[in-house]
Amino acid sequence: MSSLQLLWFLLIGVLFSGFFFLEGFDFGVGMSVQTLAHDEHEKDQIVQTIGPVWDGNEVWLLTAGGAMFASFPYWYASLFSGYYLILFIILFGLIIRGVSFEFRSSMPKERKQLWNWTLSVGSFIVPFFFGVLFISMIQGMPLDANHNMMAAFTDYINLYSIVGGVALTLLCYLHGLNYIALRTEGPVRYRAKNYAQVLYGVLYFGLVAFAVLMYFKTDFFQNNFAVTLILLAVIVLLTVIANVSVFRNKEMLAFITSGLTLVALVVLLFSGLFPRVLISSIPGNDLLIQNASSSPYTLKVMSYISLTILPFVLGYTAWTYYIFRKRIKHPHAVEYQSNS
Repeated sequence: MSSLQLLWFLLIGVLFSGFFFLEGFDFGVGMSVQTLAHDEHEKDQIVQTIGPVWDGNEVWLLTAGGAMFASFPYWYASLFSGYYLILFIILFGLIIRGVSFEFRSSMPKERKQLWNWTLSVGSFIVPFFFGVLFISMIQGMPLDANHNMMAAFTDYINLYSIVGGVALTLLCYLHGLNYIALRTEGPVRYRAKNYAQVLYGVLYFGLVAFAVLMYFKTDFFQNNFAVTLILLAVIVLLTVIANVSVFRNKEMLAFITSGLTLVALVVLLFSGLFPRVLISSIPGNDLLIQNASSSPYTLKVMSYISLTILPFVLGYTAWTYYIFRKRIKHPHAVEYQSNS
């Protein structure tokens, strides 16, 4: 395995980490429109927290897919053909989310309900099926000698993949609640904190189930016991810090640590894959990093281009969040006091 192959494997992991940190709270905010808000004014307030940034956050996913296509074409081909239906469902969720932002803003109040539902449903679909995809992938899928995936329904949808989907969805929802608490004023802000305090207790059970099933359903512990155990401990520690921060009203710390929990989860998945990009349930048919990549020249040219453009992209992203850093006020709310 060359250094460039390793570099691009790590870069794709970084892109997915950035996607789940940034778009993760987008999904949580989208789900909160129908679960947290009590009236149309509160729904508008919640949507305004991500209005300027949601489409920019999705660019991380497009970039990750493009980087995979260019740097690891055999990985891209096997993954996108084998998970065609799941990825189509994810794409459907992204489409109805995007459409709902545009349509609900131009609809009269009595006709917004449909687009509120599409926003929440789309925001649920994407993280849930991403969780199903990643967990089924690390369990191992039936790959033939040419790395074509020949999977049955239960290879995709099973107990572990459903637990993974629910856990990722809940993490994104909590990340969104922490973002709402950080970016709003009024009843929504305090309600988000109260919801988060309850749901963190549920998340602990989900993480335990996730870790137990990982031990029995994957080879992560057998191949990298120490690394896997450390990363699981980091995920739990970050979750505890986020939970305590919610109780102590440290909103920024709660938001950062809930985002880093998603990043740590991506690191766990990629460390377990290494040195593979796809795990085969048929012995000897794993797709390895060194066999899935583009030519050295392609990787070299891509590295120069990426290192040139990346600082500008990161700078623009940081500038956008700085410009829209102020809290969103409820337009018709009276002063709200919390006893919590």
